[in-house]
Amino acid sequence: MTLSHDLAGDGPSTVVLLHSGVCDRRMWDGQFHALAGAGHRVVRCDLRGFGDSPVDAPHTHAEDVRELLDRLGAERAAVVGSSFGGRVALELAARHPGRVSALALLGSALPGMAPSEELRAWGAREDALIEAGDLDAAVELNVDTWLGPEASDAARAYVREAQRRAFDLQLAAPEENHPVAPEVTRDDLAAIRVPALVAVGAHDLPDFRAIADELGSLLPAARRVDLDWAGHLPALERPDETARLLLSFLAQAVDGSLSPGVSAR
Repeated sequence: MTLSHDLAGDGPSTVVLLHSGVCDRRMWDGQFHALAGAGHRVVRCDLRGFGDSPVDAPHTHAEDVRELLDRLGAERAAVVGSSFGGRVALELAARHPGRVSALALLGSALPGMAPSEELRAWGAREDALIEAGDLDAAVELNVDTWLGPEASDAARAYVREAQRRAFDLQLAAPEENHPVAPEVTRDDLAAIRVPALVAVGAHDLPDFRAIADELGSLLPAARRVDLDWAGHLPALERPDETARLLLSFLAQAVDGSLSPGVSAR
């Protein structure tokens, strides 16, 4: 299956946008055309179980993204990932290092990172609401948790819709079609030597600030950026500022100002 996706721009460099686990490809509305207008060929996709991509077979998200790149004829791409999309980007870079030219990670999750007691309690609350059939309350729990103080009413309405769609798709899928996460070790991550932007919000959960610390230490060419205004989803909270952040990073990564293997902290 080819992931549902949009294309814009026809520049020589390809940029792939991977959404968070409470969103779909529409979360990049504030950055998609800005990146294309700056001379990039931009792809945004719905991972399986989100938006317009059904959970129709056993799968690995990172391999789905690689297959999409193959179909589009993109040998290498800069990959931008938000939250869960950041984890998928890291898995792709670890498993297929020749396919990723740069990484931009916004409030990224991390393969193998154990959740804190606070995050485990949040997950238990979500599970209980889902098991009780109260999907509306589970959706609101996600909206309240993942959006920062500057999120607009429109952003909240969007996440509410996207999360409900994800619940509907994923809960209807047979268990054998659920995703399998590839094994990625700390050594695998330390071997990722492409330029990397590691951005995290001051209003995000402590887990994700700890992940940013870990990624800043693990990735040899990482540049850490702390966003004092942001929660977990800066692309939705300040779309224009996030677009400028990505444009600046990608311009340096593409022109070689950020050389692989050289720290850009």
